[in-house]
Amino acid sequence: MTVAATASSSTPAAGRRPRVVTLGETMGLLSNTTPGPLAHASTLQLGMGGSESNVAIGLSRLGVHAVWCGRVGDDAVGRLVEREIRAEGVDVRVVIDDGAPTGLMIKERRTSTSQSVSYYRAGSAGSRLSVADLDEATIVEADVLHLTGITPALSTSAEGAVRWAAEVARAAGTIVSFDVNYRRALWSGAEAGAFCRDFAAQCDVVFAGEDEAAMLLGLADDVAAVTGPAALAQGLAELGPGQAVVKCGAAGAVAVVDGRLMTQAGVPIVPHDTVGAGDAFVAGYLAELAAGHDAETRLVTAATAGAFACLAAGDWEGLPRRSELGLLRAREPVTR
Repeated sequence: MTVAATASSSTPAAGRRPRVVTLGETMGLLSNTTPGPLAHASTLQLGMGGSESNVAIGLSRLGVHAVWCGRVGDDAVGRLVEREIRAEGVDVRVVIDDGAPTGLMIKERRTSTSQSVSYYRAGSAGSRLSVADLDEATIVEADVLHLTGITPALSTSAEGAVRWAAEVARAAGTIVSFDVNYRRALWSGAEAGAFCRDFAAQCDVVFAGEDEAAMLLGLADDVAAVTGPAALAQGLAELGPGQAVVKCGAAGAVAVVDGRLMTQAGVPIVPHDTVGAGDAFVAGYLAELAAGHDAETRLVTAATAGAFACLAAGDWEGLPRRSELGLLRAREPVTR
C-alpha cells in the first residue's frame, strides 16, 4: 500500500506557477567524516542526496520555485529525505511506500582528494516510481521539466514515468531538460547510450560530461579523447536539442545554444568535495533559464554554482543562495 504525502508548506499561493519540476530517487547517505578506510571508521555521518533533489534544492536556494516528485520507504531514512528536501523550500510531492525501503548510498573518502560512492538501491522504494506517482497538471503548469538518465535505469516502471512525463511536457509546451548522468552500476554504456541518444533528441536542453557526450555520439575512446568539448557539444546539438551543454569540470563548460558555440571558464577554487557539482551546475543554468535570462548569464551562474558545491562536504549542502553568487569573485575575504 502506498500513501501520498501532503503537499509541503512551501506550496505556492493560488495562481503562482511551479517554475521547475523534477522527479527521481533520493537516498540516505552515509559517509566517513575523516579520510581513511571506511572499514576502520568509528563514526559515520547520515545525510541524504539524489541528483534530481540536489537540483531542486539548488533551484530553491536561487529563488526559483521547484517541485520534486519521488518515492521513499516508510522508514526513518525516508522521513529524513522528505524532511530535508522540504526544509530547503522545495515543494515536495512524495509517495510513501510501505512495501520497500528507502535506498542508501555510502561515500568513502579514502584520501583527502579522492572518494568513491557505493549504491544500495535494488528493489528500493525509489526504483518503484511509476506514472501513477506523478501529477499531470503539475507538469503541464511548469516552465521546465528536468529529468536525468539515472531514473530510467532504475526499473521499467521508472523509465515509463520518465517517458510519460516528457511526453506530457512536450505536449504542453513545457521546456524539457535532460542531464545524462550516466551510472555504470545501473546499466551498460551500450544500453545507456541507446536510451539517452534517443531521449536527448526529444529534449530542449541536454547536459552531459565529456565522456557522456562521447557515449551518446558513439565515439570510441581513442576518438573521444581527441575530439574536444566544442565538437562534442556540436554533436549533441545535431541530435536535436536547441541547447546542448558539455560540462568540463574545473575547466568550465562548452555549449551550443540556438546554433551558437559558447565557452564558459571554470571558477578557480580549492575543491573539498566534488560530488554534486554537476547537479549544482544544472541548477544554476535552469534557474536563469526559468527566469528568462540569456545564455551567457545561464552559463556564468551555472559555473559559479558548480564551484560553490565543491567547497563543502555533501551532495547539496554547499549550494549557493542567489545573494552569495558574488562571493567567489569578491576581493575582500570578510563581508561587513
